[in-house]
Amino acid sequence: MKKVGIMGGTFDPIHNGHLVLAEQIRTQFNLEKVIFIPAGIPPHKQELNITSSKHRYFMTLLATITNPHFEVSKIEIAEEKISYTINTIKKLKETFDSNTEMFFITGADALYELETWKNIEELLKLCNFIAATRPGIDEKKLRDKIDYLNKIYNAQIIVTSVPALAISSTDIRERIRHRKSIKYIVPESVEYYIYKNKLYI
Repeated sequence: MKKVGIMGGTFDPIHNGHLVLAEQIRTQFNLEKVIFIPAGIPPHKQELNITSSKHRYFMTLLATITNPHFEVSKIEIAEEKISYTINTIKKLKETFDSNTEMFFITGADALYELETWKNIEELLKLCNFIAATRPGIDEKKLRDKIDYLNKIYNAQIIVTSVPALAISSTDIRERIRHRKSIKYIVPESVEYYIYKNKLYI
């Protein structure tokens, strides 16, 4: 079986934490590649002022271009409508052969909202989930949640730990607004793109 990682997110902006997470999971689970999918209109973030999909796509492209195992897909931003993971996974499944196994990569904290996702039972049958722990997360509470989801939905949710990079896109945006440095938190090419296009000011 070929194994492909799917990493969705707003990537507003993409940062080194995303890249470390994707690369560690790629090597740990022997994935052929990881496809980064910038969200079109995220259903859980409609009320937020999200940067245009064009900028988020280009930043993701710049951040991943040096890794031959990383790809960036426009599958969600091309539709210009609310992006549901179930629809994305179904479309991707049509492009892969039957010997391809998909692994959806997410932060472990997203598991607590998983049952609010559209058609979650069907989604958990279509692909495996790899949940990455972050600093400060309650591991017992997380394990209990995973056990519950695996039992109720017959899911295949795997949990893994990543290096303690406490980086968030929210913090990066705040740093820029307060004229603080973001060097070494995002790839140099992304840093240059942000300042050139006057994003998050």
